[in-house]
Amino acid sequence: MIPLTYANPGEECIIKKIGGNSDVKRHLENLGFTVGGSVILISALSGNVIVKVKESRIALDEEMAKKVMI
Repeated sequence: MIPLTYANPGEECIIKKIGGNSDVKRHLENLGFTVGGSVILISALSGNVIVKVKESRIALDEEMAKKVMI
């Protein structure tokens, strides 16, 4: 398992674990990040990422992206 920040652009990954406290987990779940779900890294810049989850593009800062393990 590695953090989402280390994925390659264009690579489709499966979410294996979501870290953080319950508020962070709930927030990420509301955005569409669920264990077993698919995520595609669109771009990464200085640790900040833009990902495609379901049919939405979402920007995450480095701190949040490191909580999503693939």
